[in-house]
Amino acid sequence: MDAIDHILLSHSHLDHVLGVPLLADRILRRRLAAPVWRPLRLHALPETLAALRRHLLNDVIWPDFTRLPAADRPILTMHPLAVGERLALDGLTVEVLPARHTVPAVGYAVDTPRGWWVYTGDTGPNPALWPLLRGRRVAQLVIETAFGEDELTLADKSLHLAPSLLAAELAQLDPTVPVGITH
Repeated sequence: MDAIDHILLSHSHLDHVLGVPLLADRILRRRLAAPVWRPLRLHALPETLAALRRHLLNDVIWPDFTRLPAADRPILTMHPLAVGERLALDGLTVEVLPARHTVPAVGYAVDTPRGWWVYTGDTGPNPALWPLLRGRRVAQLVIETAFGEDELTLADKSLHLAPSLLAAELAQLDPTVPVGITH
């Protein structure tokens, strides 16, 4: 964990942000003794960063690590991003992809020597994603599917996927691309 310098968040839901303050706390203790100060750089949509400031890193739920150990030398710095943006992070190119969820959300594509590694983030059916992937060499797709087919109505209302929705999404992808299903 001490080697982590960048955190990319897809959205503000607790299961996706809970580790941020715990990681900042652990790394702060280690980096205080380091000869060169390196903050953790947190990349997310502006709405996600605002939610973290308001609801989690607020000195009520958890300390505000954007001001610790000092306001001019925080362990956690926040960097807003936007869909379509390409980031250069420690030699990697990361593209911010659209996602459809109940809160502002994104996915990510990381350019690797084998092709693009794509993470959809939490998303319901996402027609904006597939044209962006067409024509690219996708090395792997990691896509969420949070609900079973018996919970299709819940999946639809919460903008997640269920197996039939996943099948419709994957029909738009080259069938030779390896797929990992998460959530």
